[in-house]
Amino acid sequence: MRIMAIDYGDAHTGIAISDPTGFLTGFTTTITAYRPEAVAERVAALAAEHGVEELVLGHPRNMDGSLGPRAGKAEELAGRLRQITGLPVVLWDERRTTVDAHQILFNAGKNAKKRKKIVDAVAASLILEGYLTYRSTH
Repeated sequence: MRIMAIDYGDAHTGIAISDPTGFLTGFTTTITAYRPEAVAERVAALAAEHGVEELVLGHPRNMDGSLGPRAGKAEELAGRLRQITGLPVVLWDERRTTVDAHQILFNAGKNAKKRKKIVDAVAASLILEGYLTYRSTH
């Protein structure tokens, strides 16, 4: 079962898609779009192209567990994705994923300009990794 993780942002949305077994990240990309409708359409196209059966959308929370300021936007996108794709959408706690993605890329020697281009895809990979680990243990 292929699963797609989505790190939704105002201008850049990171995408990570599992391999066919649903155990590893197999494909990553970044969607550059400002309108939620455009993001949803591109996600739907990628999901169809890759045979995705489930979507996992980062749900921004504050460090204390309360919903973050972008949580409402993620929830709206989740509804739009359910409607457009007909796929189940899981909202997944994405605390620290972007911070961790920047750290991973910094440690790999990527300068700020290079990090900016791929950080969203790395954050989506971290969301996917967390979700796949959760699924394998529950």
